[in-house]
Amino acid sequence: MPHREQKLVNDEVYHIVLKRIGEDLLFRDISDYYRGIFSIYEFNTTKLVTIRERRRIRKQIKKENIDPSFIVDERDKLVDVLSFCLMPNHIHLLIRQLKDDGIKKYISKIASGYPAYFKQKHNIERKSYFFQGRFKAIHINDNRQLTSVFIYIHTNPISLIEPGWKKSGIKNKKRVVKFLEEYKWSSYLDYIGIKNFPSVTERNTIMSLIGDENKCRELTNDWVRYKGRIQECEEFALE
Repeated sequence: MPHREQKLVNDEVYHIVLKRIGEDLLFRDISDYYRGIFSIYEFNTTKLVTIRERRRIRKQIKKENIDPSFIVDERDKLVDVLSFCLMPNHIHLLIRQLKDDGIKKYISKIASGYPAYFKQKHNIERKSYFFQGRFKAIHINDNRQLTSVFIYIHTNPISLIEPGWKKSGIKNKKRVVKFLEEYKWSSYLDYIGIKNFPSVTERNTIMSLIGDENKCRELTNDWVRYKGRIQECEEFALE
């Protein structure tokens, strides 16, 4: 039976996961993680991305000590990235499609651009498979689902310090709360008022639903402390 391609609709929000094939790592070191963040931001445009030129501009901005928040974002964006989380072998994205086939084009850019960098850096055969099949997307139907997936994405790193938490529960909740607030490779810090990668995400959508930075922190911390909605989060999420 032929594969039926999923129709993704403009102005709708989707949860997407990109996973490295097998158990291989997607990010081996800190520079890989930075390149992952770079990819999430830079490939979100209808135009051709010239990596060297963009990196030159960013280095110039840093050299001249210019606050990036004052730089006008002139990208013709394919999507709005509402939240993200980089894990050792996969990426979570919560995104809203802005252009026809915007998500497909955006993911295609990431799925070709990042592997090219990774294979060259780590001396991997160019023709080898990298990501695990076609990307999957779960449509976000309502605000309850949006909130649940927002929490799910930002609490994904818990498994890095408590691998069996989904079955046995969170053992050290204070440690987990601290860990999440120090985990650099997600959009959570920007949501709770710690400037990390603020230009990557469009946060007004989530903020208008949840509230301010304190409310975002409170919502996540309450979920960690009481862990009462884990099944609800997983119901709407992609592993």
